[in-house]
Amino acid sequence: MIKPIEKIIDLGDGRSIIIETGKLAKQTDGSVVVRMGNTFLLATVVAAKEANPGTDFMPLSVEYKEKFASAGRIPGGFQRREGKPSDYEILISRLVDRALRPLFPDDFHAEVFVNINLISADKESTPDALAGLAASAALAVSDIPFGGPISEVRVARINGEFMVNPTASQLKEADLDIMVGASFDNILMVEGEMKEVSETDLLEAMKIAHTAIKIQCQAQMELTELVGKTTKREYCHEDNDEELREKVRKETYDKVYAVAAKANPNKHERADAFKEVYEEFIAANYEGVEEDDIPTEQIKRYYHDIEKEAVRRLMLDDNIRLDGRKMDEIRPIWCEVDWLPGPHGCAIFTRGETQSLTTVTLGTKLDEKIIDDTLNKSFDRFLLHYNFPPFSTGEARPYRGVGRREVGHGNLALRALKPMMPEENPYTVRIVSDILESNGSSSMATVCAGTLALMDSGIKIKRPVSGIAMGLISDPKTGQYVVLSDILGDEDHLGDMDFKVTGTFNGITATQMDIKVDGLSYEILEKALNQAKEGRLHILGKMVETIAEPREDYKPHAPRIVTIKIPKEMIGAVIGPGGKIIQEIQSVTNTVIVIEEDGAFGIVDISAVDKESIDKALERINAIVAVPEVGKIYSGKVKSILSFGAFVEILPGKEGLLHISEIEHRRLERVEDVLQEGDTVEVILLEIDSRTGKLKLSRKELLPKPEKTENTFVRKNHPPPRRDNNPRKDFHPRKDNFQRRENPNRSDKHKWN
Repeated sequence: MIKPIEKIIDLGDGRSIIIETGKLAKQTDGSVVVRMGNTFLLATVVAAKEANPGTDFMPLSVEYKEKFASAGRIPGGFQRREGKPSDYEILISRLVDRALRPLFPDDFHAEVFVNINLISADKESTPDALAGLAASAALAVSDIPFGGPISEVRVARINGEFMVNPTASQLKEADLDIMVGASFDNILMVEGEMKEVSETDLLEAMKIAHTAIKIQCQAQMELTELVGKTTKREYCHEDNDEELREKVRKETYDKVYAVAAKANPNKHERADAFKEVYEEFIAANYEGVEEDDIPTEQIKRYYHDIEKEAVRRLMLDDNIRLDGRKMDEIRPIWCEVDWLPGPHGCAIFTRGETQSLTTVTLGTKLDEKIIDDTLNKSFDRFLLHYNFPPFSTGEARPYRGVGRREVGHGNLALRALKPMMPEENPYTVRIVSDILESNGSSSMATVCAGTLALMDSGIKIKRPVSGIAMGLISDPKTGQYVVLSDILGDEDHLGDMDFKVTGTFNGITATQMDIKVDGLSYEILEKALNQAKEGRLHILGKMVETIAEPREDYKPHAPRIVTIKIPKEMIGAVIGPGGKIIQEIQSVTNTVIVIEEDGAFGIVDISAVDKESIDKALERINAIVAVPEVGKIYSGKVKSILSFGAFVEILPGKEGLLHISEIEHRRLERVEDVLQEGDTVEVILLEIDSRTGKLKLSRKELLPKPEKTENTFVRKNHPPPRRDNNPRKDFHPRKDNFQRRENPNRSDKHKWN
């Protein structure tokens, strides 16, 4: 048996993380198994020996994959095997990618593939908090050039206490849940959701996370020493011509700076002006030269560096932004709600050249999203989908569907809005944000438009939420830096930070941060958070001018949903044999009815397009689950007639006997003289037999009693007949002046009226 090389990280609470290498996947450039509890992650990394010709970027691919066998499950679907990545797997892949990517050398362009597989799982040790550590450790035991190690940890605040990598059970009680990725020296990535926490609390959580990450980074450095991979491979992926670099700089820098200083708010006009400077350089220096003989790749790379430097110096030295705004100024905002008549809620949010058209659709429980991940088999009733078509940036290319970017941006907006959703919400809510224009911060426009659309739909959110993207331009050599509010796409691309913050008037609900430089101090982060708060509140002010609170009622065409509780033992009665009763109720009342067990109750959701239909369904269901009450009057239907009375259905499935003697005050020989099958009759419940549960009904109790008159009997010398079982022996019916009627069932006897 191969004995692996191990490194143990003590978490200080009885738990530990074990990193081992040398046992599995030995043909890779680097592989490790990271264990915590019964959760095992296998991470591998393989890099191409050379870069593909013409590549001028870092072609990094990170794939996180969960094996269903890790949790003792067989995948669903017809194939019964793992398929395309779930949203959860994509989000974890993005978390790892964002922390790793900035630390590869700028001139390293070989393809690198990082694969992280969940091969064993338990319900308490969450794998997402270990994925970044596993990926970095695999790079640490390889010879691939990498500026790490890094690690990622989760920090949550539970009952007022910050915890690092809490268990899944503990996490349910958290009011702050963030994932932080960092190297030993610097924070690189932050993402998470909160329940209206302060900027100070978020900053404190980041500091706690970084302290824990330093310990994990130190363990990886020691592991690198143990496996002898301190020397990384040599490579040469860029051909540089320093003379050409200097020539490009000399002839274009001043022109580029002048274009940037014009402060043109139009993105396309500004891009065309920068492109014109590049084309002028090519025309001036390569006139008559064949296109294949022009070092286009080098010139483009040098020109991009000059454009980046000029824009950054403009902001640092002259405090001028590309569109002419101040550093903390927000672009012009306009909003509109209720623009589309079809959706149940609609909003347009436009900030500068970024625009989101967002809709809200209200559905029933049948519209819930089914989640069938390895460790999460559940349902989701709050959905947010983000679409980013190419036309939003003026690109002429086809839209190939949802990519990782759409999943990530949509998840951020969902986390921002989710804490403000009402606790009691009968609807499945789907928000769709279609980005129609984009020039930076489209995910934050989605948050703002989503809030407006929810309020327009009538969903009673707790408070409105807005979002803002912050940027940073810094110069480590001079110590200069500026924090930018509401960044443009170019400021994101050419800057050092993309820090998105969402929240209400009361606090932060979600955040996402990517940092591209080393040495970002907590002082700068604190300034960025405080400046973000000012911008967030400004945007909220503009939003509430459009709609300040949720509408009093839903749109007329929105479905109505009522939720009631019934005794658990009555669920079967409402559903009926083979679903017969509930299907009939839905068909007759034009409703959709969903029943679920919840402890001792059944939760019944009734949805329809109008209140009248719901009321009809409620009446039917309440009648089924109602318990008969002695002394209560019911309107029942005569189900059958016998010689001694009629059986009347007073509640669905509940019949009682209306004896012939209880139909009227006068004596009846035949029930049919008064009632027929199918008649509706009002009765009162007289008695419930405690032993058999049979119901005794009366109709005559609800009828006025006949008035008593004197001289009821014709012959005064005869007393009235005795109402007992012992009539006078000398009293003969044929000798007295009384009417008589023969009983058809008893021909040998007579009864007196």
